[in-house]
Amino acid sequence: MRVDVTPLRESRDFRLLLGSGMITMLGTLFTMVAVPYQVKQLTGSPLAVGLVSMAEFVPMVVCGLWGGAIADALDRRKIVIYSELGLCVTTGILLVNALLPHPQVWVLYVAGALSAGFASVRGPSEQAMVNRVVKLDQMTAAFALQGLVRNSAVIVGPAVGGLAVIALGTATSYGVDVASFLISLALLVRVRPVARPKDASPASLRSLAEGVRYAVRRPDLMGTYLVDIAAMAFASSTALFPFLADDLGTPQALGLLYAAGGVGSVVASLTSGWTAHVHRHGMAVIVSAALWGVSVAIAALMPNVWLVFLFLAVAGGADMVSGLFRGTIWNQTIPDEYRGRLAGIELLSYSTGPMLGDVRAGTLAGWGGSRFSLGFGGLLCVGAVAAMAAALPRFRRYDARTDEHALAERARRAEQPAAT
Repeated sequence: MRVDVTPLRESRDFRLLLGSGMITMLGTLFTMVAVPYQVKQLTGSPLAVGLVSMAEFVPMVVCGLWGGAIADALDRRKIVIYSELGLCVTTGILLVNALLPHPQVWVLYVAGALSAGFASVRGPSEQAMVNRVVKLDQMTAAFALQGLVRNSAVIVGPAVGGLAVIALGTATSYGVDVASFLISLALLVRVRPVARPKDASPASLRSLAEGVRYAVRRPDLMGTYLVDIAAMAFASSTALFPFLADDLGTPQALGLLYAAGGVGSVVASLTSGWTAHVHRHGMAVIVSAALWGVSVAIAALMPNVWLVFLFLAVAGGADMVSGLFRGTIWNQTIPDEYRGRLAGIELLSYSTGPMLGDVRAGTLAGWGGSRFSLGFGGLLCVGAVAAMAAALPRFRRYDARTDEHALAERARRAEQPAAT
């Protein structure tokens, strides 16, 4: 049941990437709490809060796909460093706006779009680097460690960030984020360069299309994307949290609501040793995604903030388990020459859903309130996951012991051990 720390022991570059990601995540979560809070303060509209995610949608799609293409064609380390610099500057814009006598709402939308773009360029290169510095049979363990660190940050960041934004204001939250990017950059520059894949395709629309065609030809991959998008689009509801905290009569518990999913994810990561004994990864993703929806729906019925927190935490644990098995399928079956482009598609799959979910949540909350939106979204999630499972039999039957792509990648990596 214990988390496997072998990737940390054996790979210096994985340690640096993991540390950089943790620090960046902590700062970003301060901003994640501050932006919807500031929009709520300036507009008082649930829809306006939800539309922050919509502003991020197009840059995320375009830059995620392009980021995947350049990750397979250029120096992945440099891409990560330059993207981190861009994110630092973007948060600096939010800081300046927050310090103005009359902050402008439109700046929050523009900065959100820019941040989504830079983060989407960074993500595929960063994940493709992890794929190169960690051994293939340690991928699930590496994902569990990434999840543990990321979700520990999700607990601390929103909890402290929620208190900070209420007590000290949004400018303080944005300032913490800027500082986190600077510390993260100091770690990233120490990561050793990663050689480009052999016979790398130049970044172009043609190479993007090749990556998309490869994914479409793989029903097991398409299942990981579609199930996650459906689950998040219907049941992800973080835009509701400022209003749900008010409905529960505990506005001071805003950070607690944001941290709930992270608590569940950390528990799932700390007890992830059992995942090494699961081989039907597709079915594991389906079951976990359905449990996520059920837990969200139950949370909407709970009478106090602690019970809401409990079921949101269960939902977060289920989502973490789903992510572990999705990541294992991706990194144990995708050839390195496609890794960046497919990482771009993966980023879209796990980022698009929550953004669409926030828009859906804000719209339904405008009709029936935050609890209605939360509960109805959870039920829609369960139905959508069941439909996807029925429509994708090859994904449902995926088995890492017999899958042709998993066997081929294991044979290739046996000849080219990962660097330490």
